[in-house]
Amino acid sequence: MKQICITVSNVDKVIAFEWIVEGLSNKYNFIFILIGKKRSYLNSYLREKGIETYEIEYRGKRDAPKVVSKIFFYLRKKKIDVIHTHLVEATLFSLLPAKLLGIKKRIYTRHHSDYNYKYSPKGIKYDKISNWLATDIIAITEQVRNILVEKERVAPKKITLVHHGRDINYFENFELEKVQKLSDKYNPGNKGPVIGVIARQTHWKGIQYTIPAFAEILKYYPDALLLLANAHGDYEPTIDSLLKQFLPENSFVKVKYEYDISSLYQLLDVLVHVPIDEVVEAFGQVYIEALAAGVPCVFTLSGIALDFIKDGQNAIVVPYCDSPSIVKAILRILQEDEFRSMLIKNGKHSVQEKFGLDTFLGNLSDIYEKP
Repeated sequence: MKQICITVSNVDKVIAFEWIVEGLSNKYNFIFILIGKKRSYLNSYLREKGIETYEIEYRGKRDAPKVVSKIFFYLRKKKIDVIHTHLVEATLFSLLPAKLLGIKKRIYTRHHSDYNYKYSPKGIKYDKISNWLATDIIAITEQVRNILVEKERVAPKKITLVHHGRDINYFENFELEKVQKLSDKYNPGNKGPVIGVIARQTHWKGIQYTIPAFAEILKYYPDALLLLANAHGDYEPTIDSLLKQFLPENSFVKVKYEYDISSLYQLLDVLVHVPIDEVVEAFGQVYIEALAAGVPCVFTLSGIALDFIKDGQNAIVVPYCDSPSIVKAILRILQEDEFRSMLIKNGKHSVQEKFGLDTFLGNLSDIYEKP
């Protein structure tokens, strides 16, 4: 049985890794290296499943040499057939020792698109180092593959396109008792309709255009609630300033993190996800999750949405950076029952057809087996 080492940095709970373990542990022996804060949710889950984990504390750049050294000596003790890295620090810190130790299959999943070109030019050199150290790169969308080939000159044969897969049943088969518990927690006044944003608070997610749009929605629905989930990030001070400027205190709620995401979606009447251009979102799992959960959505086209979202069929597509269009889209969903039902039905069908978990796990296994 092949031994697969998965390394990941600065995460707490990532359900995709749970699905990988549950779906492929019959074929592979998994080992995880977790870099960042210790005692994460993911670490607890893996240990409960009997998966070997090695946690390495990482607090910043000064810890980098120590982390690389620990990974080197840990990998040297193991007979690793494949190393598969996720996110920037894990990729940089793991691929170099893996190469030095002669691990022949070195994969990294590219989870960002052109972020460094827009916001952090110094990061481009680290992307290029990772590209060189890897034997295989997983691109999660065509846009990511294009950036790798066209901007970073990676050989196309080194890249495999693998869309993230989701367990669609996880979002469909929610428990009413858990949904009610979250409603009591985040919406005790039973306000409605609830407009949701599930996005880290950074500039390119476009939340700054949803807040003034919601201010207009309050004119039509004075008891509406804006639910901002995953409400943390480098743009949080600006978001807080906009909330104070545009909205009454009792009209919004911030949720820093909620583990029970499938129940959280059921609190929403409409979800709004409006990144500011077509490539800044490398994938955008919220596009898939929200539709799988049966939530009618207002989107801009970015990342994976370019591959399957059709305006007026499975969601409403609005122009980038356009608050008035967001207002019109939300109102149409709230006011046209037949149209809303059609979006929900078509949205579920479109994700079931394209992003099933079995397809994802099969594609991942093919890469692990590829010579």
